[in-house]
Amino acid sequence: MPNFDFSTYLSPFTWRYGSDEMRTIFSEKHKIELWRKIWVALAYAQYKAGLLSKKELDDLCKNEKNFDLDRILEIEKETKHDVVASIKEFAQKAKIGGGKIHLGATSMDIVDNADILKIKEALVVIKNRLHTILFLFANLIEKYAGFPCLGYTHLQPAEPTTVGYRLSLYAQDFYLDNLMIRIIEAEFLKAKGFKGAVGTGASYHSLLKNKKMAFDDFEKIVLKKLGISAFDITSQVYPRKIDYLLLTSLASIAQSASKFACDLRILQSPLYGEWSEPFGKKQVGSSAMPFKKNPIASENICSLSRYVCHLPVVALENGIHSYLERTLDDSANKRVIMPEAFLATDQILITAEKIIQGLVINEKRITYNLNLYAPFAATEILLMEAVKNGANRQEMHENFREISLHSWQQIQDGKPNPMAGLLINNRKLNKYLKKNEIKKLLNVENHIGNAPQRALLLVKKIKQVF
Repeated sequence: MPNFDFSTYLSPFTWRYGSDEMRTIFSEKHKIELWRKIWVALAYAQYKAGLLSKKELDDLCKNEKNFDLDRILEIEKETKHDVVASIKEFAQKAKIGGGKIHLGATSMDIVDNADILKIKEALVVIKNRLHTILFLFANLIEKYAGFPCLGYTHLQPAEPTTVGYRLSLYAQDFYLDNLMIRIIEAEFLKAKGFKGAVGTGASYHSLLKNKKMAFDDFEKIVLKKLGISAFDITSQVYPRKIDYLLLTSLASIAQSASKFACDLRILQSPLYGEWSEPFGKKQVGSSAMPFKKNPIASENICSLSRYVCHLPVVALENGIHSYLERTLDDSANKRVIMPEAFLATDQILITAEKIIQGLVINEKRITYNLNLYAPFAATEILLMEAVKNGANRQEMHENFREISLHSWQQIQDGKPNPMAGLLINNRKLNKYLKKNEIKKLLNVENHIGNAPQRALLLVKKIKQVF
Protein backbone atom coordinates (compact mmCIF):
# COMPACT_ATOMS: atom_id res chain seq x y z
CA MET A 1 0.00 0.00 0.00
CA PRO A 2 1.19 3.57 -0.63
CA ASN A 3 2.60 5.47 2.33
CA PHE A 4 0.24 8.45 2.23
CA ASP A 5 -3.04 9.33 3.90
CA PHE A 6 -6.27 8.94 1.91
CA SER A 7 -8.18 11.20 4.32
CA THR A 8 -7.21 14.36 2.40
CA TYR A 9 -7.27 15.37 -1.26
CA LEU A 10 -4.71 13.61 -3.40
CA SER A 11 -4.03 14.14 -7.06
CA PRO A 12 -4.75 11.03 -9.16
CA PHE A 13 -1.13 11.42 -10.27
CA THR A 14 -0.03 10.80 -6.69
CA TRP A 15 -0.86 7.12 -7.03
CA ARG A 16 -3.17 6.20 -9.93
CA TYR A 17 -1.55 7.58 -13.09
CA GLY A 18 2.12 7.60 -14.05
CA SER A 19 5.06 5.50 -12.88
CA ASP A 20 6.90 5.67 -9.58
CA GLU A 21 9.97 6.59 -11.60
CA MET A 22 8.28 9.70 -12.99
CA ARG A 23 6.75 10.58 -9.62
CA THR A 24 10.21 10.47 -8.06
CA ILE A 25 11.57 12.91 -10.65
CA PHE A 26 8.89 15.48 -9.81
CA SER A 27 8.86 14.84 -6.06
CA GLU A 28 9.59 17.53 -3.47
CA LYS A 29 12.45 15.40 -2.18
CA HIS A 30 14.13 15.25 -5.58
CA LYS A 31 13.60 18.99 -6.03
CA ILE A 32 15.58 19.69 -2.86
CA GLU A 33 18.23 17.18 -3.95
CA LEU A 34 18.68 19.11 -7.19
CA TRP A 35 18.70 22.48 -5.45
CA ARG A 36 21.42 21.22 -3.11
CA LYS A 37 23.35 19.84 -6.08
CA ILE A 38 23.20 23.26 -7.78
CA TRP A 39 24.29 25.14 -4.65
CA VAL A 40 27.26 22.81 -4.24
CA ALA A 41 28.21 23.17 -7.93
CA LEU A 42 27.98 26.94 -7.55
CA ALA A 43 30.15 26.77 -4.42
CA TYR A 44 32.71 24.66 -6.29
CA ALA A 45 33.08 27.33 -8.99
CA GLN A 46 33.32 30.00 -6.31
CA TYR A 47 36.03 27.98 -4.56
CA LYS A 48 37.92 27.83 -7.86
CA ALA A 49 37.54 31.59 -8.11
CA GLY A 50 38.88 32.08 -4.60
CA LEU A 51 35.55 33.09 -3.05
CA LEU A 52 35.26 30.04 -0.76
CA SER A 53 37.82 28.20 1.31
CA LYS A 54 38.41 24.47 0.90
CA LYS A 55 37.01 23.95 4.37
CA GLU A 56 33.78 25.78 3.52
CA LEU A 57 33.36 23.83 0.27
CA ASP A 58 34.02 20.49 2.00
CA ASP A 59 31.39 21.32 4.61
CA LEU A 60 28.79 22.05 1.93
CA CYS A 61 29.67 18.86 0.04
CA LYS A 62 29.45 16.80 3.24
CA ASN A 63 25.96 18.12 4.02
CA GLU A 64 24.62 18.14 0.45
CA LYS A 65 22.31 15.17 1.02
CA ASN A 66 21.68 15.90 4.70
CA PHE A 67 18.37 17.76 4.63
CA ASP A 68 15.11 17.71 6.55
CA LEU A 69 12.12 18.39 4.30
CA ASP A 70 9.74 18.88 7.23
CA ARG A 71 12.07 21.51 8.66
CA ILE A 72 12.23 23.28 5.30
CA LEU A 73 8.43 23.45 5.19
CA GLU A 74 8.33 24.83 8.74
CA ILE A 75 10.72 27.62 7.80
CA GLU A 76 8.73 28.34 4.64
CA LYS A 77 5.64 29.04 6.75
CA GLU A 78 7.59 31.91 8.31
CA THR A 79 9.52 33.19 5.27
CA LYS A 80 6.77 32.60 2.66
CA HIS A 81 9.64 31.74 0.30
CA ASP A 82 10.56 28.16 -0.57
CA VAL A 83 14.09 28.90 -1.79
CA VAL A 84 14.97 31.01 1.26
CA ALA A 85 13.59 28.28 3.52
CA SER A 86 15.83 25.71 1.83
CA ILE A 87 18.87 28.01 2.11
CA LYS A 88 18.27 28.51 5.85
CA GLU A 89 17.85 24.78 6.48
CA PHE A 90 21.03 24.00 4.51
CA ALA A 91 22.94 26.66 6.45
CA GLN A 92 21.74 25.17 9.74
CA LYS A 93 23.27 21.83 8.74
CA ALA A 94 26.46 23.22 7.18
CA LYS A 95 27.81 25.29 10.07
CA ILE A 96 31.12 26.12 8.38
CA GLY A 97 30.14 26.76 4.75
CA GLY A 98 26.54 27.78 5.38
CA GLY A 99 27.30 31.47 5.29
CA LYS A 100 28.32 31.26 1.62
CA ILE A 101 25.30 29.32 0.27
CA HIS A 102 23.57 31.05 -2.67
CA LEU A 103 26.29 33.70 -2.91
CA GLY A 104 25.52 36.01 -5.86
CA ALA A 105 22.54 33.92 -6.96
CA THR A 106 18.88 34.76 -7.41
CA SER A 107 16.17 32.19 -6.74
CA MET A 108 15.62 31.34 -10.39
CA ASP A 109 19.31 30.56 -10.84
CA ILE A 110 18.46 27.59 -8.66
CA VAL A 111 14.84 26.83 -9.53
CA ASP A 112 15.06 27.14 -13.32
CA ASN A 113 18.25 25.12 -13.65
CA ALA A 114 16.75 22.42 -11.42
CA ASP A 115 13.63 22.38 -13.60
CA ILE A 116 15.70 21.73 -16.70
CA LEU A 117 17.52 18.91 -14.91
CA LYS A 118 14.15 17.36 -14.01
CA ILE A 119 12.89 17.73 -17.56
CA LYS A 120 16.00 16.03 -18.94
CA GLU A 121 15.45 13.09 -16.60
CA ALA A 122 11.74 12.90 -17.45
CA LEU A 123 12.42 12.94 -21.19
CA VAL A 124 14.67 9.89 -20.80
CA VAL A 125 11.67 8.00 -19.37
CA ILE A 126 9.40 9.20 -22.18
CA LYS A 127 11.95 8.33 -24.88
CA ASN A 128 12.44 4.83 -23.50
CA ARG A 129 8.70 4.22 -23.56
CA LEU A 130 8.46 5.60 -27.11
CA HIS A 131 11.24 3.27 -28.23
CA THR A 132 9.45 0.27 -26.71
CA ILE A 133 6.22 1.17 -28.49
CA LEU A 134 8.01 1.64 -31.81
CA PHE A 135 9.71 -1.74 -31.36
CA LEU A 136 6.37 -3.45 -30.66
CA PHE A 137 4.73 -1.79 -33.66
CA ALA A 138 7.66 -2.79 -35.89
CA ASN A 139 7.17 -6.45 -34.98
CA LEU A 140 3.44 -6.31 -35.70
CA ILE A 141 3.95 -4.47 -38.98
CA GLU A 142 6.42 -7.12 -40.15
CA LYS A 143 3.94 -9.87 -39.29
CA TYR A 144 0.93 -8.25 -40.98
CA ALA A 145 2.52 -6.17 -43.75
CA GLY A 146 0.82 -8.19 -46.48
CA PHE A 147 -2.32 -9.30 -44.64
CA PRO A 148 -5.25 -7.72 -46.53
CA CYS A 149 -8.04 -5.98 -44.69
CA LEU A 150 -10.81 -3.60 -45.56
CA GLY A 151 -10.01 0.09 -45.45
CA TYR A 152 -12.62 2.47 -44.08
CA THR A 153 -13.21 6.10 -45.01
CA HIS A 154 -15.99 8.08 -43.31
CA LEU A 155 -16.39 4.89 -41.20
CA GLN A 156 -17.74 3.23 -44.36
CA PRO A 157 -16.18 0.32 -46.30
CA ALA A 158 -13.64 1.63 -48.81
CA GLU A 159 -10.75 0.07 -50.73
CA PRO A 160 -8.62 -2.73 -49.29
CA THR A 161 -5.43 -2.02 -47.39
CA THR A 162 -3.34 -4.27 -45.14
CA VAL A 163 -3.27 -4.68 -41.38
CA GLY A 164 0.44 -3.90 -41.39
CA TYR A 165 -0.06 -0.72 -43.39
CA ARG A 166 -2.74 0.51 -41.00
CA LEU A 167 -0.43 -0.24 -38.07
CA SER A 168 2.28 1.73 -39.84
CA LEU A 169 0.06 4.84 -39.73
CA TYR A 170 0.19 4.79 -35.92
CA ALA A 171 3.85 3.81 -35.82
CA GLN A 172 4.79 6.69 -38.11
CA ASP A 173 3.06 9.14 -35.76
CA PHE A 174 5.10 7.87 -32.81
CA TYR A 175 8.24 7.88 -34.98
CA LEU A 176 7.69 11.60 -35.67
CA ASP A 177 7.08 12.22 -31.96
CA ASN A 178 10.40 10.59 -31.15
CA LEU A 179 12.10 12.76 -33.75
CA MET A 180 10.51 15.89 -32.27
CA ILE A 181 11.76 14.98 -28.77
CA ARG A 182 15.28 14.48 -30.12
CA ILE A 183 15.21 17.87 -31.86
CA ILE A 184 13.98 19.62 -28.70
CA GLU A 185 16.71 17.94 -26.66
CA ALA A 186 19.41 18.90 -29.14
CA GLU A 187 18.33 22.42 -30.04
CA PHE A 188 16.04 23.86 -27.37
CA LEU A 189 16.59 22.18 -24.00
CA LYS A 190 18.90 24.69 -22.41
CA ALA A 191 18.90 26.17 -18.92
CA LYS A 192 19.01 29.72 -17.61
CA GLY A 193 22.51 29.25 -16.33
CA PHE A 194 23.76 31.70 -13.70
CA LYS A 195 22.86 35.21 -14.75
CA GLY A 196 21.24 36.75 -11.69
CA ALA A 197 18.11 38.80 -11.16
CA VAL A 198 17.52 40.14 -14.69
CA GLY A 199 19.88 38.00 -16.75
CA THR A 200 22.84 40.37 -16.92
CA GLY A 201 25.04 38.41 -14.53
CA ALA A 202 25.82 41.65 -12.68
CA SER A 203 26.02 40.03 -9.22
CA TYR A 204 28.55 37.45 -10.40
CA HIS A 205 30.59 40.09 -12.21
CA SER A 206 30.80 41.99 -8.92
CA LEU A 207 31.88 38.87 -7.03
CA LEU A 208 34.57 38.10 -9.58
CA LYS A 209 35.96 41.63 -9.64
CA ASN A 210 39.71 41.54 -9.02
CA LYS A 211 39.64 37.72 -9.32
CA LYS A 212 41.54 35.80 -11.94
CA MET A 213 38.41 34.10 -13.28
CA ALA A 214 36.14 35.65 -15.93
CA PHE A 215 32.35 35.39 -15.58
CA ASP A 216 31.95 33.20 -18.68
CA ASP A 217 34.52 30.72 -17.37
CA PHE A 218 32.83 30.76 -13.96
CA GLU A 219 29.44 29.89 -15.46
CA LYS A 220 30.94 27.15 -17.63
CA ILE A 221 32.41 25.46 -14.55
CA VAL A 222 29.01 25.30 -12.84
CA LEU A 223 27.18 24.16 -15.98
CA LYS A 224 29.74 21.42 -16.60
CA LYS A 225 29.30 20.14 -13.04
CA LEU A 226 25.55 19.98 -13.63
CA GLY A 227 25.74 18.50 -17.13
CA ILE A 228 23.64 21.19 -18.79
CA SER A 229 24.10 24.03 -21.27
CA ALA A 230 22.56 27.49 -21.02
CA PHE A 231 21.03 30.14 -23.23
CA ASP A 232 23.19 33.16 -23.97
CA ILE A 233 20.17 35.43 -23.55
CA THR A 234 17.83 35.12 -20.57
CA SER A 235 15.83 37.34 -18.27
CA GLN A 236 15.41 36.24 -14.68
CA VAL A 237 14.23 32.92 -16.14
CA TYR A 238 14.94 30.72 -19.13
CA PRO A 239 12.65 31.53 -22.11
CA ARG A 240 9.16 30.34 -21.21
CA LYS A 241 8.71 29.42 -24.87
CA ILE A 242 10.68 26.29 -23.96
CA ASP A 243 7.88 25.06 -21.68
CA TYR A 244 5.43 25.57 -24.53
CA LEU A 245 7.59 23.59 -26.96
CA LEU A 246 8.05 20.80 -24.42
CA LEU A 247 4.35 20.51 -23.65
CA THR A 248 3.55 20.64 -27.35
CA SER A 249 5.83 17.65 -27.91
CA LEU A 250 4.05 15.76 -25.10
CA ALA A 251 0.67 16.76 -26.56
CA SER A 252 1.84 15.39 -29.89
CA ILE A 253 2.60 12.04 -28.25
CA ALA A 254 -0.82 12.13 -26.60
CA GLN A 255 -2.44 12.83 -29.98
CA SER A 256 -0.66 9.86 -31.56
CA ALA A 257 -1.72 7.52 -28.77
CA SER A 258 -5.28 8.83 -28.81
CA LYS A 259 -5.63 8.37 -32.58
CA PHE A 260 -4.55 4.74 -32.18
CA ALA A 261 -6.85 4.24 -29.18
CA CYS A 262 -9.85 5.84 -30.93
CA ASP A 263 -9.43 3.61 -33.97
CA LEU A 264 -9.03 0.55 -31.75
CA ARG A 265 -12.28 1.40 -29.97
CA ILE A 266 -14.05 1.44 -33.33
CA LEU A 267 -12.46 -1.79 -34.53
CA GLN A 268 -13.28 -3.49 -31.21
CA SER A 269 -17.00 -2.74 -31.53
CA PRO A 270 -18.89 -5.94 -32.43
CA LEU A 271 -20.08 -4.54 -35.78
CA TYR A 272 -16.42 -4.43 -36.89
CA GLY A 273 -14.87 -7.00 -34.54
CA GLU A 274 -11.44 -6.86 -36.20
CA TRP A 275 -9.10 -5.79 -33.38
CA SER A 276 -9.42 -5.63 -29.61
CA GLU A 277 -7.34 -4.67 -26.64
CA PRO A 278 -6.31 -7.48 -24.24
CA PHE A 279 -8.96 -8.44 -21.69
CA GLY A 280 -7.91 -10.09 -18.42
CA LYS A 281 -9.46 -13.37 -17.25
CA LYS A 282 -10.83 -11.71 -14.11
CA GLN A 283 -11.43 -8.29 -15.68
CA VAL A 284 -14.95 -6.87 -15.28
CA GLY A 285 -16.41 -4.92 -18.19
CA SER A 286 -19.51 -3.59 -16.47
CA SER A 287 -21.03 -3.71 -12.99
CA ALA A 288 -24.50 -4.12 -14.53
CA MET A 289 -23.84 -6.11 -17.72
CA PRO A 290 -21.59 -9.17 -17.18
CA PHE A 291 -21.15 -9.76 -20.92
CA LYS A 292 -19.46 -6.41 -21.60
CA LYS A 293 -15.86 -6.23 -22.85
CA ASN A 294 -15.42 -2.48 -22.81
CA PRO A 295 -12.23 -0.95 -24.28
CA ILE A 296 -11.40 0.75 -20.97
CA ALA A 297 -7.63 0.96 -21.57
CA SER A 298 -8.15 2.73 -24.89
CA GLU A 299 -10.73 5.01 -23.33
CA ASN A 300 -8.25 5.83 -20.55
CA ILE A 301 -5.70 6.88 -23.16
CA CYS A 302 -8.25 9.10 -24.89
CA SER A 303 -9.30 10.71 -21.62
CA LEU A 304 -5.77 11.52 -20.42
CA SER A 305 -4.73 12.62 -23.92
CA ARG A 306 -7.51 15.18 -24.04
CA TYR A 307 -6.08 16.69 -20.85
CA VAL A 308 -2.46 16.71 -22.05
CA CYS A 309 -3.40 18.24 -25.39
CA HIS A 310 -4.87 21.31 -23.66
CA LEU A 311 -1.90 22.03 -21.39
CA PRO A 312 0.31 23.74 -24.02
CA VAL A 313 -2.15 26.64 -24.08
CA VAL A 314 -1.35 27.38 -20.43
CA ALA A 315 2.39 27.34 -21.17
CA LEU A 316 1.82 29.54 -24.22
CA GLU A 317 0.05 32.15 -22.10
CA ASN A 318 2.79 31.92 -19.46
CA GLY A 319 5.24 32.97 -22.14
CA ILE A 320 3.03 35.89 -23.11
CA HIS A 321 2.40 37.13 -19.59
CA SER A 322 5.93 36.92 -18.24
CA TYR A 323 6.12 40.71 -18.44
CA LEU A 324 9.48 42.40 -19.00
CA GLU A 325 12.21 40.53 -17.10
CA ARG A 326 9.87 38.39 -14.94
CA THR A 327 6.54 38.08 -13.15
CA LEU A 328 5.00 35.24 -11.17
CA ASP A 329 2.20 34.67 -13.68
CA ASP A 330 3.65 31.27 -14.50
CA SER A 331 4.85 30.23 -11.04
CA ALA A 332 1.76 28.59 -9.52
CA ASN A 333 0.42 26.82 -12.61
CA LYS A 334 3.91 25.68 -13.67
CA ARG A 335 4.07 23.61 -10.48
CA VAL A 336 1.00 21.78 -11.78
CA ILE A 337 1.20 21.61 -15.57
CA MET A 338 4.80 20.44 -15.95
CA PRO A 339 4.72 17.39 -13.66
CA GLU A 340 1.18 16.45 -14.63
CA ALA A 341 1.93 16.69 -18.35
CA PHE A 342 4.84 14.29 -17.94
CA LEU A 343 2.95 11.96 -15.57
CA ALA A 344 -0.11 11.82 -17.83
CA THR A 345 2.03 11.18 -20.92
CA ASP A 346 3.92 8.55 -18.97
CA GLN A 347 0.64 6.77 -18.14
CA ILE A 348 -0.60 7.08 -21.71
CA LEU A 349 2.53 5.35 -23.00
CA ILE A 350 2.43 2.68 -20.28
CA THR A 351 -1.15 1.83 -21.24
CA ALA A 352 -0.42 1.97 -24.97
CA GLU A 353 2.49 -0.41 -24.52
CA LYS A 354 0.28 -2.96 -22.74
CA ILE A 355 -2.38 -2.70 -25.44
CA ILE A 356 0.05 -3.10 -28.33
CA GLN A 357 1.84 -5.96 -26.60
CA GLY A 358 -1.42 -7.88 -26.18
CA LEU A 359 -3.29 -6.57 -29.23
CA VAL A 360 -5.78 -9.13 -30.51
CA ILE A 361 -5.95 -9.28 -34.31
CA ASN A 362 -9.04 -11.26 -35.33
CA GLU A 363 -7.83 -12.55 -38.70
CA LYS A 364 -11.01 -14.49 -39.49
CA ARG A 365 -13.28 -11.52 -38.90
CA ILE A 366 -10.97 -9.26 -40.89
CA THR A 367 -11.14 -11.64 -43.84
CA TYR A 368 -14.91 -12.00 -43.48
CA ASN A 369 -15.43 -8.22 -43.58
CA LEU A 370 -13.04 -7.93 -46.51
CA ASN A 371 -14.82 -10.61 -48.54
CA LEU A 372 -18.16 -9.04 -47.76
CA TYR A 373 -17.28 -5.57 -49.05
CA ALA A 374 -14.14 -5.85 -51.20
CA PRO A 375 -16.00 -6.45 -54.52
CA PHE A 376 -17.28 -2.86 -54.35
CA ALA A 377 -13.73 -1.54 -54.43
CA ALA A 378 -12.95 -3.55 -57.56
CA THR A 379 -15.41 -1.55 -59.65
CA GLU A 380 -12.88 1.25 -60.11
CA ILE A 381 -10.23 -0.92 -61.75
CA LEU A 382 -12.86 -2.87 -63.70
CA LEU A 383 -14.21 0.43 -65.03
CA MET A 384 -10.76 1.55 -66.17
CA GLU A 385 -9.92 -1.77 -67.83
CA ALA A 386 -13.27 -1.93 -69.62
CA VAL A 387 -12.89 1.61 -70.97
CA LYS A 388 -9.35 0.79 -72.14
CA ASN A 389 -10.92 -2.05 -74.13
CA GLY A 390 -13.49 0.23 -75.79
CA ALA A 391 -16.38 0.59 -73.30
CA ASN A 392 -18.23 3.87 -72.80
CA ARG A 393 -17.12 5.15 -69.41
CA GLN A 394 -20.47 6.75 -68.45
CA GLU A 395 -22.57 3.77 -69.54
CA MET A 396 -20.31 1.32 -67.67
CA HIS A 397 -20.33 3.52 -64.58
CA GLU A 398 -24.15 3.41 -64.54
CA ASN A 399 -24.03 -0.37 -65.03
CA PHE A 400 -21.76 -0.76 -61.98
CA ARG A 401 -23.90 1.67 -59.96
CA GLU A 402 -27.01 -0.44 -60.47
CA ILE A 403 -25.13 -3.64 -59.55
CA SER A 404 -23.70 -1.95 -56.45
CA LEU A 405 -27.05 -0.69 -55.19
CA HIS A 406 -28.63 -4.10 -55.62
CA SER A 407 -25.71 -5.74 -53.80
CA TRP A 408 -25.87 -3.21 -50.94
CA GLN A 409 -29.54 -4.00 -50.45
CA GLN A 410 -28.81 -7.73 -50.30
CA ILE A 411 -26.23 -7.13 -47.56
CA GLN A 412 -28.68 -4.92 -45.67
CA ASP A 413 -31.19 -7.77 -45.82
CA GLY A 414 -28.63 -10.04 -44.15
CA LYS A 415 -27.75 -11.98 -47.31
CA PRO A 416 -24.27 -12.66 -48.80
CA ASN A 417 -22.82 -10.07 -51.12
CA PRO A 418 -23.72 -11.18 -54.67
CA MET A 419 -21.62 -8.55 -56.38
CA ALA A 420 -18.69 -10.72 -57.49
CA GLY A 421 -20.99 -13.11 -59.29
CA LEU A 422 -23.02 -10.30 -60.82
CA LEU A 423 -19.87 -8.70 -62.20
CA ILE A 424 -18.37 -11.91 -63.54
CA ASN A 425 -21.59 -12.78 -65.37
CA ASN A 426 -22.56 -9.27 -66.45
CA ARG A 427 -23.19 -9.27 -70.21
CA LYS A 428 -22.32 -5.62 -70.70
CA LEU A 429 -18.98 -6.08 -68.95
CA ASN A 430 -18.29 -9.43 -70.67
CA LYS A 431 -18.16 -7.58 -74.00
CA TYR A 432 -14.91 -5.96 -72.90
CA LEU A 433 -13.47 -8.31 -70.25
CA LYS A 434 -13.43 -12.09 -70.10
CA LYS A 435 -14.73 -13.85 -67.01
CA ASN A 436 -11.25 -15.04 -65.96
CA GLU A 437 -9.97 -11.44 -66.35
CA ILE A 438 -12.77 -10.16 -64.12
CA LYS A 439 -12.00 -12.84 -61.50
CA LYS A 440 -8.35 -11.81 -61.55
CA LEU A 441 -9.22 -8.12 -61.14
CA LEU A 442 -11.53 -9.00 -58.24
CA ASN A 443 -8.57 -10.49 -56.37
CA VAL A 444 -7.94 -8.32 -53.32
CA GLU A 445 -4.16 -8.51 -53.72
CA ASN A 446 -4.50 -6.45 -56.88
CA HIS A 447 -5.96 -3.55 -54.88
CA ILE A 448 -3.45 -2.93 -52.08
CA GLY A 449 -0.83 -1.16 -54.21
CA ASN A 450 2.65 -1.22 -52.67
CA ALA A 451 1.35 -0.79 -49.12
CA PRO A 452 3.26 -3.83 -47.79
CA GLN A 453 6.58 -2.57 -49.15
CA ARG A 454 6.09 0.94 -47.73
CA ALA A 455 5.07 -0.45 -44.35
CA LEU A 456 8.27 -2.50 -44.23
CA LEU A 457 10.29 0.55 -45.25
CA LEU A 458 8.99 2.30 -42.12
CA VAL A 459 10.07 -0.72 -40.05
CA LYS A 460 13.57 -0.25 -41.42
CA LYS A 461 13.55 3.41 -40.33
CA ILE A 462 12.25 2.50 -36.89
CA LYS A 463 15.00 -0.06 -36.36
CA GLN A 464 17.58 2.63 -37.01
CA VAL A 465 16.29 4.41 -33.88
CA PHE A 466 17.57 1.67 -31.61
